[in-house]
Amino acid sequence: MAIKDPRVVPLGLMERDAALEGVFEPVRPPTTFEETVERLGTAIRLGLLAPGSRLPSERGLADQLGISRSTLRLALTTLVQSGHLVSSRGRTGGTFVAERPPLSERDARRLGEEARAVLDYRVAIELGATTLAAERASAEELDRLDLLVKKMAGANEFEYYRRVDIRFHIGVAEAARSPRLVRAMTEVQGQMSDLIAMIAHPEQVLTHSNEQHRQLVTLLRRGDGPGAMRLMREHIEGTEHILAGLI
Repeated sequence: MAIKDPRVVPLGLMERDAALEGVFEPVRPPTTFEETVERLGTAIRLGLLAPGSRLPSERGLADQLGISRSTLRLALTTLVQSGHLVSSRGRTGGTFVAERPPLSERDARRLGEEARAVLDYRVAIELGATTLAAERASAEELDRLDLLVKKMAGANEFEYYRRVDIRFHIGVAEAARSPRLVRAMTEVQGQMSDLIAMIAHPEQVLTHSNEQHRQLVTLLRRGDGPGAMRLMREHIEGTEHILAGLI
């Protein structure tokens, strides 16, 4: 197939070193979408996928990563929306690495350190609140969480979804019956909003995230602390993968 720009070289023709081979190893569940975004985004930032280079075909790339084509499309859409990839149609079209991906190396390093500190803090607060909520939450508090899940399911705009999402996580801390945890959760959610604003928010991602919210409330009703903690950690990890790939 012809290529419209002589600088654009199909990935299959590139020299495949060990680092680049690692980019295309099969992705592990359950966070296949998020890990795909992280894998490709990191490879772009590190220069393993050079600016202007063409990614393999959708079918070929999905096979290499061991994921469905629908999951791959979602990851590629996120990376296009974030400015890491560009997509074009037609005989010379395809998915290409952007000539100038966002964030310089210097900015990425500083932002990465700050983001990691916030993410670590979030893990401590969210898992602690989830554990205590499984032990202490009242039926009324859990009903309020269920109502917030329904509101997120009906959200038409990300800004509204995110406001309700913040209220949900603060609600988990309230169900833990710890005023200090509520203050800490409010603080960390504010810090997370600054990071989340930097990434794309495809509808399918929000739907998946809200399904985890729904499952979490179910586990809290059962008083299943270990199960709720595992789910919350998976929920947080999905955001971590996307942020790691993009910033």
